[in-house]
Amino acid sequence: MDNKIFAIGDIHGCHHKLVTLLGRLPFDKANDTLVFLGDYINRGPDSRKVLETLLELGETCAHVVFLKGNHEQALLEYTMTGEVEDLRFLRIMGVEATAASYGATLRRLMDLSCMPPEHQQFLRTLRFSFTVGNYLFTHADCAEQMPFRPDESAEEDPAVRRHLEAQLLASRRLAREGRCLSGPGPVVVFGHLPFSTPLVKPDRIGIDTGAVFGNLLTAVELPALRFYHA
Repeated sequence: MDNKIFAIGDIHGCHHKLVTLLGRLPFDKANDTLVFLGDYINRGPDSRKVLETLLELGETCAHVVFLKGNHEQALLEYTMTGEVEDLRFLRIMGVEATAASYGATLRRLMDLSCMPPEHQQFLRTLRFSFTVGNYLFTHADCAEQMPFRPDESAEEDPAVRRHLEAQLLASRRLAREGRCLSGPGPVVVFGHLPFSTPLVKPDRIGIDTGAVFGNLLTAVELPALRFYHA
């Protein structure tokens, strides 16, 4: 591949880190590819600003790919069902911060009526995966999933909460749209599970480094395997 690929991990409303990171990427808007791995919303303070920035990139860059994270999927599930259990999951996932960024209550978030139409359309048209060359980009690597049965302690323990989210992803349509990989295949580039530093294996690259938990927002440049942080 003559042109570079840049993938960016979980943002979770951390708009300042996103803007800082974008400013550090040697990215050619006309030729390079920019892949966002999902989880743009929840927990952090500026989900609305994050979506606005992503939409702007979609208009100004020739090759931008936006993938769906389990946080976006959970919100979309709630808009379809309105079920109390779905709202419980969303509260665990920090959806109140997303509603607050739009100056709205959770009730208005249920049908996305607090969001501009372009934000609603953005969420509803996110892709599950993207393949180019020898790389497969997806939000969560199936091989990294951890089965977990949620209980009332999940809201108290951040580690337990992250395991609960992995189960949520595995149990709903987001996971069923894709497939687990086995044997020889592409290098999977994923987010979803936060590591203190990027995970690099011969067939896996994990770049969620917990930006919303006070750590860094990470991007990887491929095929150079060069990392950038904010």
